[in-house]
Amino acid sequence: MKTKTHKPNKVSIITLGCSKNTVDSEVLQSQLTGGRVHSVHEDTADADTIIINTCGFIDNAKQESIDTILQFAEEKKAGRIENLIVTGCLSERYKEDLSPEIPEVDKWYGTFELPQLLNHLGVDYKKELLGERKSSVSRHYAYMKISEGCDRPCSFCAIPLMRGKHVSKSIDELVAEAKGLVRDGIKEIMLIAQDSTYYGIDLYGERRLHELMDRLSDIEGLEWLRLHYAYPSKFPFEVLPIMNSKPNICKYLDIPIQHISDNVLKTMRRGITKHRTEEVLDRIKAEVSGIALRTTLLVGHPGEYEQDVE
Repeated sequence: MKTKTHKPNKVSIITLGCSKNTVDSEVLQSQLTGGRVHSVHEDTADADTIIINTCGFIDNAKQESIDTILQFAEEKKAGRIENLIVTGCLSERYKEDLSPEIPEVDKWYGTFELPQLLNHLGVDYKKELLGERKSSVSRHYAYMKISEGCDRPCSFCAIPLMRGKHVSKSIDELVAEAKGLVRDGIKEIMLIAQDSTYYGIDLYGERRLHELMDRLSDIEGLEWLRLHYAYPSKFPFEVLPIMNSKPNICKYLDIPIQHISDNVLKTMRRGITKHRTEEVLDRIKAEVSGIALRTTLLVGHPGEYEQDVE
């Protein structure tokens, strides 16, 4: 059984779910190590405190999160860890239901409660540590979250419930963060968000994704810049000339169309038709020669018929 000491607390962060959660865990790690009262370890066997950053989006992800919490609840009962903390989307959405069922968890924190989590561990949140984040996925590439939350009304998605409404980070803030990553050896930055095409509306009154990409591409030492999660509805075509003119912006676009049947697109509340989707994709391919397009498709939505799949 581990006994409490007055030495720096050893923390291990377990990250489940998407790349947005990966960024959140990296921010958490930089805050903990910057606070100088905690050391962060990859191996959970070396840790006194376990923080589980959960996903609550689809059933399989929820089950993985719950199974992981239960696994470390057993570790807590056996006395092999001192503290068990749960954060992230599952905690945001279900903590009131889960906390009575798993009393071994010391604290449950939602997606907007990083300062409270840090305070529980005796650390003050420091905004100046933003540019000190280190990539946990590679020495050469990193994800960078340009906004949080989503204003889209898609019928199949619970992201607004867990992440709130769309909130952009400022261009200056993101440039400073990117410069910090590049100083740390990062060569490729992947821009992520729940919806990157909304970037800037809340801060500047208009979409500013093209300006952000232009500013980021000028950072010395940044070799690749790649855009993810660009929705086809109201796609900001201003990014295409920037993509063409800047050699370090990859001719690559992650554009989730989800479906191509008008019937299902309407039921999904995607705000676009098959014809308009094809127009958007045709224009992108015409304006950026050789662009690689990545997408996701969703089948099995309520109201989908065989002819919709065909």
